[in-house]
Amino acid sequence: MIKITEEDFKIDEMIWKAKHPDAGAVVTFLGIVRDDDIVGMEIEAYTKRAIQELGRIRDEALDRFDLTSLDVIHRIGTLAVSDNILLIVCGAPHRKDAFTACEYVIDELKERVPMWKKELSEDGCRWVEGAMKETR
Repeated sequence: MIKITEEDFKIDEMIWKAKHPDAGAVVTFLGIVRDDDIVGMEIEAYTKRAIQELGRIRDEALDRFDLTSLDVIHRIGTLAVSDNILLIVCGAPHRKDAFTACEYVIDELKERVPMWKKELSEDGCRWVEGAMKETR
């Protein structure tokens, strides 16, 4: 599953779905809003293109690594410190593929998916520069 949503997600449900008779490992990455002297952030996406690119990244990971499942949920909208931003769940027969695939997905997402973050502070706001900034 690839999903971009304004709604929070249930981590336990996603882990439960990744459990498979052939899976010996389920690795997750949970990205949350960090307190870098901010009160929150706004995340925007070119949703249609972001879902397409996340799908390509997912397909690449499934081809490259021995996985039983791979799900990605990314939130958009206004989020507060400690809110969930991103969940990647990789199921695999062995831990190495699950860990490596999870890292591959987050690294590729940061480089290729059209999403932008604006940090909100009590003094104002600022866009966070990233790899996709030039496509905005």
